[in-house]
Amino acid sequence: MVETLGADFFADPQSYYRRWRARGPVHRVRFPDETERWLVIGYPEARAALADSRLRKDITNLNAVISAQRADAAADPRTLALMSHMLNSDPPVHTRLRKLVTKAFTARRIARLRPRIEQIADDLLHALRGREQADLLAEFAVPLPITVICEMLGVAVTDRDSFRRWTTDLVGVVGREEQRRESTVAMAGFLGDLVRDKIARPGEDLLSALAHTTDDGDRLTPAELVSMSFLLLVAGYETTVNLIGNGASALLRTPERMAELCADPSRIPAAVEEFLRFDGPVDLSMARYTAEPITLGDTEIPAGEVVYIALAAANHDPSRFSHPDILDPAADRTGHLAFGHGIHFCLGAPLARMEATIAFTALLRHFPGLRPDPDAAPLRWYESTLIRGLVELPVLLRDSNIPC
Repeated sequence: MVETLGADFFADPQSYYRRWRARGPVHRVRFPDETERWLVIGYPEARAALADSRLRKDITNLNAVISAQRADAAADPRTLALMSHMLNSDPPVHTRLRKLVTKAFTARRIARLRPRIEQIADDLLHALRGREQADLLAEFAVPLPITVICEMLGVAVTDRDSFRRWTTDLVGVVGREEQRRESTVAMAGFLGDLVRDKIARPGEDLLSALAHTTDDGDRLTPAELVSMSFLLLVAGYETTVNLIGNGASALLRTPERMAELCADPSRIPAAVEEFLRFDGPVDLSMARYTAEPITLGDTEIPAGEVVYIALAAANHDPSRFSHPDILDPAADRTGHLAFGHGIHFCLGAPLARMEATIAFTALLRHFPGLRPDPDAAPLRWYESTLIRGLVELPVLLRDSNIPC
């Protein structure tokens, strides 16, 4: 049986996953572009699939598999070049790329960012003082991570609005292929210029460090630096935006949880883990393809098939998490798959956790009386199977003088 992913999926994916879960952990699904793909929704099967070397990620071979099934669904060469980063590669290429990036993306470098992130968060929230209403997404959840990642990479302030527009296009709003191609060309051109500048005139930023990091004489090529910059921008920015936005939205719907965190901010790191599990920023993992037939659960998937792993579904599997549809930061939520699993586990997880913890600590300190705007239109979600995120998040700030 082929399941169909309808237009209402984006507003409430969990309703689909609950219905499909009753029929098993692995499904053949027809996507909005009419392509049929395999989708893994069970927690044990998803965790196993994320670490299964028979599920490959090499972008060139994946594109060939997609093209063989439907020629007009294949990526163009410019997109392939931008997407040829470590998240879309297999060992030994992945091993080499990750080793080089890890040498520059150190725990010490991340820890040094904490005071600056705290300052950015406070500055953004101070700017909202005296206001009754705000779009928490546009005025806090977006500018905080994009400022952090652009400062990390040495990107000028004047270019940050362009990055927001390009990344929003590139994460995949359904049905906007021409817009996505235009943004791909624009971002590739900009990143190419940026990389050449960092090679010639290195600074103290992460991209300069990546450009000049070596391992036994090996270093990232200019093309690899461009694709790695793209990965860091999208993975280090777009996902954190929606971790903050989705988490804030979940708190606004559960004021008792907000009151608990306001009363005891030491609970916020645990709450961030629950936000990641409950409504994380990534719904489906990046695509993989079967290099040979594999069996997941009781389902055999032939070779040469495209497979997606529904992280959001696995994180609501009742066989792994008790009462998964209830936001409960006090429950044991260890083992969630929001950052993936296996060799592709998110390298930026410590940074995302730190940014989100700082963001919610500052938000509840400045605005403990934060409330949904009752006069706002219903919340709208991006039509993307990759990124789970809101278009806007209208809130009321008028109760901000309530002591926390």
